[in-house]
Amino acid sequence: MTPAARVAAAAEILDQILSGTPAEKALTGWARRSRFAGSKDRAAIRDLVFDALRNRDSFAAIGGGLTGRAVMLGRTVAHGEVVEEIFSGVGHAPAAVSQEELELIERGDLVDLPDMPTWLCELLAADLGQAEALEICTSLKARAPVFLRVNTAKLGREAAINVLSSDGIEGVPLEDVPTAIRVTEGARRIAQGRAYVEGLVELQDASSQSAVEMLPLRKGMTVLDYCSGGGGKALAIAARTGGRIDAYDIDAARMRDLPARAARAGADIRCLGEQPSGSYELVFCDAPCSGSGTWRRAPEMKWRLTEERLYALCKVQAEVLRNAALCVARGGYLAYATCSVFACENTEQVQKFLTDFPDFELLSENSWSVSEQGDGFYLGLLHRQ
Repeated sequence: MTPAARVAAAAEILDQILSGTPAEKALTGWARRSRFAGSKDRAAIRDLVFDALRNRDSFAAIGGGLTGRAVMLGRTVAHGEVVEEIFSGVGHAPAAVSQEELELIERGDLVDLPDMPTWLCELLAADLGQAEALEICTSLKARAPVFLRVNTAKLGREAAINVLSSDGIEGVPLEDVPTAIRVTEGARRIAQGRAYVEGLVELQDASSQSAVEMLPLRKGMTVLDYCSGGGGKALAIAARTGGRIDAYDIDAARMRDLPARAARAGADIRCLGEQPSGSYELVFCDAPCSGSGTWRRAPEMKWRLTEERLYALCKVQAEVLRNAALCVARGGYLAYATCSVFACENTEQVQKFLTDFPDFELLSENSWSVSEQGDGFYLGLLHRQ
């Protein structure tokens, strides 16, 4: 496909997303209808769509409307590409740019909006201050870096970088996170590379890795990964403790890939089918959240989140935190984490919990902002007396 044909496809997909179709469903549906498109075409179109969603309002303002064509027209201008070459009407390119569209572009300037719903901008500003809120909005408009976690139970970081390089995947160590590698080239080859297939590395954001590094782990410690999901935290914890890790998620289907991942990594992880009832020395509770710290990776979510949905999530988080606390042994630790940047999901949840559970004390709180060093993340570490 030509670059112009890819833009036309992205505009078609965006129209579906703007009409309410989930992004992944729209992308998958287009791919099934377009067997002529190769893997490189599908990847390029996906990148176009996600870039457009990250910068939706800015591109729409430049292009003159909230349609797939207008957003992609705005993106073309914002990226300094020649509009007439992309919107030419030749072959499978988008219809030729009209005189009205050209005049609109010529009259306007490049627009740099927050690209986030107003109510969320206001919430961020109230939590963090206007300056930091704008920094986060700006960071969420860019593509997220790709990070790998080295499985230190098998090898060291430099050795992992060498193995990756032999597969055509280049990476550099992240200075402040001893297990993290930032991928600089060949990210699309990771899943087929030897390092990944043999469990030497796992895809995991650097902020998440940093949070695990801050846990008071020791060899043989009894640990429960509550709300485990795909089990990335369980795998990281297992690499440090060397013992069995129990994993639980209310939606057991979310853990379906974990046994295979654990076997690949050489980790002893038991997936629990029912609500845990034992006492653990550490319970890691990665609660369901807005995912606002990861919106670079799933940009449509910032446009779909509502105040009602956020309020419902906060209620779920409070319940999850209470249930997880019941699994903590006396003298044990409870680590509450989210990939959110909102106080209502983080510090405010912990403060409410401490009011209801006076036998717990807060040892530390850490927040990671959205940056080139990782996603937005929060960790509150509590101790049961």
